[in-house]
Amino acid sequence: MESKPAGQGGSGTPRAAIIVNPTKFEDVGRVRAQVQAVCDEHGWADPLWLETTAEDTGTGQSREAIEAGVDLVCPLGGDGTVRTVGSALVGTDMPLGLLPGGTGNLLARNLHLPIDSLERALTVALTGQDHRIDTCMLDLVRPTSAQLAERLTDENDPARNVDFGDAVDDRSCEKVREEHRFLVMAGLGFDAEVMAAAPEQLKAKVGWLAYLVTGLQHLKGPQFTVALKIDGGQPRRRRVRSVVVGNVGKLQGGMELLPDAVVDDGTIDAVLLSPEGMVGWAAMVGQLVTRRRVGHSRVDHFQGQEIRVVSDKPVEVELDGDPMGSAIAIRVIVQPGSLVVRMPRDRRPA
Repeated sequence: MESKPAGQGGSGTPRAAIIVNPTKFEDVGRVRAQVQAVCDEHGWADPLWLETTAEDTGTGQSREAIEAGVDLVCPLGGDGTVRTVGSALVGTDMPLGLLPGGTGNLLARNLHLPIDSLERALTVALTGQDHRIDTCMLDLVRPTSAQLAERLTDENDPARNVDFGDAVDDRSCEKVREEHRFLVMAGLGFDAEVMAAAPEQLKAKVGWLAYLVTGLQHLKGPQFTVALKIDGGQPRRRRVRSVVVGNVGKLQGGMELLPDAVVDDGTIDAVLLSPEGMVGWAAMVGQLVTRRRVGHSRVDHFQGQEIRVVSDKPVEVELDGDPMGSAIAIRVIVQPGSLVVRMPRDRRPA
């Protein structure tokens, strides 16, 4: 991919914007001092420091940074902050510098960027090179209140306490469909339920292990039937517990959920997970780890440029770890090379 060295995009002393989610840090002042010290060390100007709010999680701050004429924009928060800021930078030449500040740091993990040192990550952002990666555009279809009400009768559904605010009964209303962008993965079913249920306090204490704790509580949830279409082809019907569509494939702990996913190949990958009972879950994990099939397939992988999924009932949806409520269908389209990310010199995205 086309790349250029850092610090050559503008005139004079380069300057970075740091878009920070202050809820992720106990001492924001100390973090700011760390950032300032690294910028000083590498000859960058005092950074533009912008904090997100509950009302604006990064979009407005990204626009402010671009208007200020900075050379680099660095989200400092969780995967949600990265998604919001990255989405705002799509279609521009402004590079995104990835700094560790959340539970997952999944995009940074998949790009083999530092996730355990703010200083090292910022050094890469200030001194590295620019590479273009793909992003994904997702359209989701909201359910009706009647469809959501059906979940209340399913005692095995861990998400049966549904939010009827997701319902749109007027199917001619524009609110039936929503458009969102993601950088890492979108999930339907099990993983989205886990993301929605993981307590923030537990995530702050034990990190990504909080998802493991919550996941164990949701293993017995119900399956659902989906119709999957790849690039406009014939639909494939599967009974599943989870569907994940991704731009990259590695989860926390190093598991390759989408082993063929490459962040700059112009395609997106999907996996359908169909475990049945505890034995099925164990066999499915074995298939993911070994990439071998034993008995009937519990893991199905697909790849294309457009992926459509229609569910027979409302299911939870998440984007890059952010719960998005319930939907009955999604469409994901890849947008090749639409985001510039700062990488170490002489290294391409994995």
